[in-house]
Amino acid sequence: MANVKSAKKRIKVIAAKTLANKAVKSDLKTAIKKAQAAIDNDAADKEMVFRVAVKTIDQARAKGVIPANTASRKKSSLARRMNAAG
Repeated sequence: MANVKSAKKRIKVIAAKTLANKAVKSDLKTAIKKAQAAIDNDAADKEMVFRVAVKTIDQARAKGVIPANTASRKKSSLARRMNAAG
C-alpha cells in the first residue's frame, strides 16, 4: 500500500479510470456482437447496427481505450463481413 499522499491519489484515479475503460470496452464488445449477429441473420436493420458499431469503435479509439490499428482492424473485419453478406 502506498504511503505518500500523491501515490494514494494515483491509486484512486487509476481505479476510476479502469472502471470507465471497462465500461467502454464492454459497450464496444456488445456493439460488435450485435452487428455481427445482425449481419449473419440478415436483419432488416443491419446497416444501422453496423454504423452504430463503427461509431462505437471510433469512440473507443478517441478515448484511447483501444489502439488505432485495433480500431481499424475491427472496422475492416465488420465491413468485410457486411460486404460479403450483400
